[in-house]
Amino acid sequence: MVKTLLEAFENKPNPFNAPKFEVGSTPCEPIQETQISRRLGAAAASDDYSCEFGSTKYYTICGFGGILSCGLTHTALVPLDLVKCRIQVDPQKYKNIFHGFKVTLAEDGVRGLGKGWAPTLIGYSMQGLCKFGLYEVFKNIYSGVLGEEKTYLWRTSLYLAASASAEFFADIALAPMEACKVRIQTQPGFANTLREAFPKMKAAEGMSAFYKGLVPLWLRQIPYTMMKFACFERTVEALYKFVVPKPRADCNKTEQLVVTFVAGYIAGVFCAIVSHPADSVVSLLNKDSGSTPLQALKKLGPKGVWKGLVARIIMIGTLTALQWFIYDSVKVYFKLPRPPPPEMPASLKEKLNAQ
Repeated sequence: MVKTLLEAFENKPNPFNAPKFEVGSTPCEPIQETQISRRLGAAAASDDYSCEFGSTKYYTICGFGGILSCGLTHTALVPLDLVKCRIQVDPQKYKNIFHGFKVTLAEDGVRGLGKGWAPTLIGYSMQGLCKFGLYEVFKNIYSGVLGEEKTYLWRTSLYLAASASAEFFADIALAPMEACKVRIQTQPGFANTLREAFPKMKAAEGMSAFYKGLVPLWLRQIPYTMMKFACFERTVEALYKFVVPKPRADCNKTEQLVVTFVAGYIAGVFCAIVSHPADSVVSLLNKDSGSTPLQALKKLGPKGVWKGLVARIIMIGTLTALQWFIYDSVKVYFKLPRPPPPEMPASLKEKLNAQ
């Protein structure tokens, strides 16, 4: 299915770039699609891009950037994630983030902080592939449906819809490894490695053990990803408009990546708050076999779903900023087209002026 989508939109012109109108032409007279493609191809060659926007190579490298950005960052933050999960499922024993680290070090030593690193690396690499790669695909598809003017006017809704669609598939790829990770981290004595946890869970509960947390995972990750992408895109736009003293075209690559990191951190803080209650439910579900989302929610209570929020804000803020930084760095390294912040199409400006 993904391959079909990629082929269908290969070499599709960039809907977030310059308006599709020629200077000196009849007002509001659109250029033919073939003219646009040739012009974009020439621009790509002159800017020394490695491929055209919307090509199969473009989407493939975006997916690879997603693998690196999600897989590496989540694995690096395993110790913090472990303590966060333990606070959520056993707040009496792990009272706060500092006490959680103290108890974990006392019981398991330094090596204990790395529990769950293998399912984290595998699961979130697969998630990153789908999250970032399919986001680019769906953003292009939905933009083609809306048309140029509505793409600009409804761009926030476009970001929300594209990211939600991508995360739906990303969570299906993530769910089995997420279940193993949480079981390793929160159930002492169950298993210390992925090789131990996976067969034990399968033998005890069958394949349903790996997907019973999928719906809560969607409830956690889809709002998180919608906030992550929409907030990031609009924050970048606002930073270049109100904070950065020069247009993005005049900024060097280092300055652009700094803006990416700052916008990513701001987006991450909001992501953590929006998705935290569902994250608490997922952690408890994967710890307690046989429980349902409603049972887990009832057990946690209104206050319990917010346990571990500080740890999650620190974790997700840092993680989201690093993810966007790595993802954008991959685009820079492989010389992919990187569209500037959206600009109002000329046709829309003319309509507004006429009114």
